[in-house]
Amino acid sequence: MEDTGYTWFSPQYDTSRPPSLKTTLQPSQTEDFPENFARTAKWCPDGSTFLTHCEDRSLQLFTTSLSDDPAAQPTTFHQPSPILDFIWYPTASPLTPPTYCFIASVRDCPIKLLDASDGRLRASYRIVDHRERQVAPHSLAFDLTAERLYCGFEDAIEVFDISRPGHGTRLPTTPSKKSKDGLKGIISALAFIPSQGSDTYAAGSLYPTPSNIALFSSTQGPEPIMFVSGGPSAGVTQIQFNILTPHLMYTAHRRHETIYAWDLRSHLDAPLVAYKCTAQVDVESGESKEMKMRTRTNQKLKFDVDLGGRWLASGDHVYAIGSVSFHPLYPTLLSVSGSRHFESESDSDSEDSEDDEDGGILDVGSGRQRVIQRTRPKTLDRSIKTWSFEFDSSEARIPPEDRAVTG
Repeated sequence: MEDTGYTWFSPQYDTSRPPSLKTTLQPSQTEDFPENFARTAKWCPDGSTFLTHCEDRSLQLFTTSLSDDPAAQPTTFHQPSPILDFIWYPTASPLTPPTYCFIASVRDCPIKLLDASDGRLRASYRIVDHRERQVAPHSLAFDLTAERLYCGFEDAIEVFDISRPGHGTRLPTTPSKKSKDGLKGIISALAFIPSQGSDTYAAGSLYPTPSNIALFSSTQGPEPIMFVSGGPSAGVTQIQFNILTPHLMYTAHRRHETIYAWDLRSHLDAPLVAYKCTAQVDVESGESKEMKMRTRTNQKLKFDVDLGGRWLASGDHVYAIGSVSFHPLYPTLLSVSGSRHFESESDSDSEDSEDDEDGGILDVGSGRQRVIQRTRPKTLDRSIKTWSFEFDSSEARIPPEDRAVTG
């Protein structure tokens, strides 16, 4: 019988020099959001498209063919309220239409399962609080079977059978509001250990304590297996595991520029290593220079780990690289940038004004009117870029130290 096995190699990244810029795109704009920008971008699992969460309350779908026509517009799925999170179905691909879909969490709305080809609603999943209000989760994660969806919100995790729309099963992370036990606050990050046969997942909270990450078992109920402590007293914004080394867990924290790595095989009272960006490279000149990071930033920045488990990428805080994502098949990195910048209010005096309109403030002592002109926030950079880490054709090789997955 003929051997049908195959060997898969993870993409190889040439980090000996700065990456080359492949494409530069921008999200579509509207009259209400003339300077619209993307906050987060995620590749489709097959790498053929990527989905962006934008400032104008929309999800915009880009295809890799847009690089041939920069003027082409993405497919836009407008939402009625701010988007809290979204996630691709684990096996999504336009080549298999039934799987080509994603989950979106929209404030004050049921959780939506949307078709990625046209944005139509396939199913909805409801989280209702004690006041009969719709609750939108702040974090989303599929289990390894892609049959159950885990949703994190305040003091609880809701679990849905993806094939049965409607209500799910609630797993409280703390006994009560007054209790100090358990995992308290908004469950802002969820991630499953990517190991065959594992039912363990990690959950992180926005509650600012050093032990706001816990490990749970999907088969043992809401009681945590153990807590991860020793981290910063800051809310958790992202948790991700190393695919080829599943016992390594990476975490990012609110208003904190350091990414921490934890080894789940050892003691969980301190991180294994901390990654902190201290220098940046000018892509045009190739020169490296020291970069002064902001230690107190309100930006929610995303990091990513490549499928080979070797490289970790994160945006810096100075230019607000809100999200980075490795391509699943090629040595390409996707980045999105943009943030709101408010200018100082400009004052102008008018002695001839007779009324107090347009936000004018009348100074009774001098009889003069000072008009405060309120300006809209500006976006310094709202680009979506892809970067190539490919080796030159003359240098193309597979490093012997890199690992392969054989099936």
